[in-house]
Amino acid sequence: MLHQGNRFSSLIILYAIFSLSSLMLKSEGTEHIVGDSSGWELFTNYTNWTQGREFHVGDVLVFNYKSDQHNVMQVNSTAYTDCGIDNYTSLFTKGNDSIIISEVGELWFICAVGDHCENGQKLSINVAP
Repeated sequence: MLHQGNRFSSLIILYAIFSLSSLMLKSEGTEHIVGDSSGWELFTNYTNWTQGREFHVGDVLVFNYKSDQHNVMQVNSTAYTDCGIDNYTSLFTKGNDSIIISEVGELWFICAVGDHCENGQKLSINVAP
């Protein structure tokens, strides 16, 4: 009789482990390659690129670009609109940057090299709850 109790406890533990593993898999975010195969480049319409996409906390934005030609700067809405580079949240320069979305609301990214932002190399996304 004691042996059956141990077996039942083992089954409960296995079920708990399986359930937690399933939850962990579901919580992984979607990977979004910014600009798809074109990557993070000049003269790309990133507003069009965002159409039909949903962004959520835990998703990953992947910026692929030539590190000697571009960068990725996370900015506020004013810097996004004005292409201002003096006040930024984060700066990425590797050329293959993965940014995990960690907050709900709007996020803004620009390229701070030369006049790239003014020429459209900027991305605004709305992160859903």
